[in-house]
Amino acid sequence: MLYYLHLLGDYGKGLDSEVLKGFNVFQYITFRSLAAGVTAFLLSLLFGNWVIRHLISLKLGQPIRSQEEVHRLHELHGAKAGTPTMGGVLLLGAVLVSTLLWARPSNPLVWVAMFSVVYLGALGFIDDYLKVTKKSSDGISSRVKFALQCVLAAVITVLLTYVPALSTHAAELYVPFSKEPILRNMGVFTFLLYLFVIVGASNAVNLTDGLDGLAAGCTATAAFAFAVLTYAAGNIKIATYLQIPFVQFSAELTVVCMALVGAALGFLWWNCHPARVFMGDTGSLAIGGLLGVIAISAKQELLLALIGGVFVLEAGSVILQVASFKLTGRRIFKMSPLHHHFELSGWKESTVIVRFWILSLIFAFLGLATLKLR
Repeated sequence: MLYYLHLLGDYGKGLDSEVLKGFNVFQYITFRSLAAGVTAFLLSLLFGNWVIRHLISLKLGQPIRSQEEVHRLHELHGAKAGTPTMGGVLLLGAVLVSTLLWARPSNPLVWVAMFSVVYLGALGFIDDYLKVTKKSSDGISSRVKFALQCVLAAVITVLLTYVPALSTHAAELYVPFSKEPILRNMGVFTFLLYLFVIVGASNAVNLTDGLDGLAAGCTATAAFAFAVLTYAAGNIKIATYLQIPFVQFSAELTVVCMALVGAALGFLWWNCHPARVFMGDTGSLAIGGLLGVIAISAKQELLLALIGGVFVLEAGSVILQVASFKLTGRRIFKMSPLHHHFELSGWKESTVIVRFWILSLIFAFLGLATLKLR
């Protein structure tokens, strides 16, 4: 909404008013992106206590696995029982409000991204609510959750593939280090790839959200990396220089990415160890899905696997653990996701968190480095 204040700057040129000319700054994506990040951060700080108090008053405490399920893990995390969950409403609320304030309202990719946030946020909210009311770690069944995630992925794919204004490069497949697409028309595989990216990213972030501040910190680094990528992809001069696909409208997603960075850092203020609130599926499912949608919109969907390397490691550890146990009856890790393996290996929770943050930062740097290696 605030984007249109730049019209006052144009009006000021006619009046030769330096004060009104200053409003021209609102047309620049760089200014609005930084403002969105700061706004989202401040919203998370200002409303954090209020949200936490209301979650506590509603008795929306996080259920912890019973001792029968995992005895050692219960010893490590038993004290967290009752910590309010569904804190993702704070994080997602900050992203939505900040984006609506600072993004250009006429940009269709912004609305696609916001739709994915609302959809997956609502799905996660229902899942968290069922867990709390049942006082169990079981919410929506995995099959139903997966099916609903697939519905979103299908809708997003149709929008990005068949709406003329959004379909630039949609069916092309780009890989890091390559100047040209390795496939110019993926056909039906476009649906499969986009489904894999959106649903996979959503669940990967969800699996990462198991320790205080772990998912929020990794989200901030990944979102910042994609802020750079979306800005580059949406600027024809930069895209041409870097030899990456120019995607119309994608630059405005920089505002969304920076809003996510600010919101994640603001949420981390309350979620750092020892956490006063957990984001729950309300936040994690939506964050992952949003990163997937942004990656696809900028035609850097495969680069998400590198930038979100921590999320990939977490999800991969679960897949390997399940596959190994079903095929051989043996477990590769002491427990999955991977952060629990290191906990059970003797690492303190804070040590695991900080070291995973460092890895996340390195993965983000590596992802950005590929821009010059083409």
